[in-house]
Amino acid sequence: MRFWDTFVVGEPIALGSHRFLAEDIIRFAEKYDPQVFHLDPEAAKNSVLGGLCASGWHTAAACMRLNVEYRYGRLKEWVEAGHTAPKIGPSPGFRNMRWPKPVYAGDTVTFTQTVTDKRVSETRPGWGILSFTTLGVNQNGAEVFAFDGAAFQGTD
Repeated sequence: MRFWDTFVVGEPIALGSHRFLAEDIIRFAEKYDPQVFHLDPEAAKNSVLGGLCASGWHTAAACMRLNVEYRYGRLKEWVEAGHTAPKIGPSPGFRNMRWPKPVYAGDTVTFTQTVTDKRVSETRPGWGILSFTTLGVNQNGAEVFAFDGAAFQGTD
């Protein structure tokens, strides 16, 4: 079996969860997204979002961290089981990134990824492209983050 064959179209993958603490939201916003509803809990109450909430980019960064941890953990298990390490490539891009609801201070977001398609590259021998949908759902079951993406993966 090839590592490529372990990716099953339609099978959800649990990437993990991240709790968004107020101090982390503010620290991220100070560096990367200095808007009042990410910086000031009191002012945020009077904003359109109604409370201190994480930047969408903070949510995306937390998701990416969990994605990388999952992928490299899966790769480590594959190699420890005696298989040859496969090639792992970058993402050629994403689309439809959205934040349908705010992520408030104290929320825990659970991220999942589902492969929606996989195909062998016609122009890059030994490579394939995995297409997937990634979702983030808060502790109440509300979708708070989503995007469609792709990643190169070795097929050998």
